[in-house]
Amino acid sequence: MIPKDLFKKVRRIQITTSRLATDVFAGQYHSVFKGRGMEFEEVRDYQIGDDVRTIDWNVTARTGRPHVKKFVEERELTVMLLVDASRSCQFASIHELKSKLAAEIAALLAFSAVRNNDKVGLIVFTDKIEKFIPPRKGLKNVLRVIREVLYFKPQNPATNIAQALDYLNKVAIRRSVAFLISDFFAPQDSVKRALATTNKHHDVIAVTLNDPREKNLPDSGLVALEDAETGATRLIDTTDRHLRDDYHARAVKRLAEREKLFGSIGMDHIAISTDAPYADAMVKFFLKRRKRKR
Repeated sequence: MIPKDLFKKVRRIQITTSRLATDVFAGQYHSVFKGRGMEFEEVRDYQIGDDVRTIDWNVTARTGRPHVKKFVEERELTVMLLVDASRSCQFASIHELKSKLAAEIAALLAFSAVRNNDKVGLIVFTDKIEKFIPPRKGLKNVLRVIREVLYFKPQNPATNIAQALDYLNKVAIRRSVAFLISDFFAPQDSVKRALATTNKHHDVIAVTLNDPREKNLPDSGLVALEDAETGATRLIDTTDRHLRDDYHARAVKRLAEREKLFGSIGMDHIAISTDAPYADAMVKFFLKRRKRKR
């Protein structure tokens, strides 16, 4: 039985993201993500203007009249949503938690997929695979995906992106469009190897979850910081300007290395922040990708 408060959250996200999928992303998703190729449909009489390369010479010889093969795009796709449920995603200094943003983005992508009759699957992970929903079509499956992302209580606090990608490679036999939604607080070396391997078999798109406080510390006096994934704590003096500058420099370096990582693999990347509307970043991504594919 779904608790009433959860049902309201699911319903609210359904209304918001389905409207975005219909009004804002109408046509964007379809034009950006192509099917698996061209599928033979029928043989018909040759018409002026047809590409001579499509002539079916066997049928033409048998009938004495030129015939061509007609193909249609095999539209059906499989969209896999890999959602990071580690404890570091249960954070935000402005507006929504990163985990809430992850749920809304997953819902938006799922609704966009289901509008195009594509299959949607879900992998929820920490440093282990916490939940797997096989890819299926239909609104019922999309609502289940949203419910799981919102309501799921992970058992482990840490992150293992490489393991999640390895699991994707095992369960997704055919090429899929895979959205990896995470704050990417994980060792870069293992992530790079896993991403490079997976991106050869699937179309992997990184959706990074960020918060301003992960880049800049305010001058707030003595502050106790806790590592959400290890539980380690540290007392720091945020009035120390050198400490704040060092914190900022380390964050800038981490983000630059992450950008370099995606670029070296040839992966698309959507940066989402808790202090800005996620729809803007998603629209920018779709427009950029569609322009590139022309």
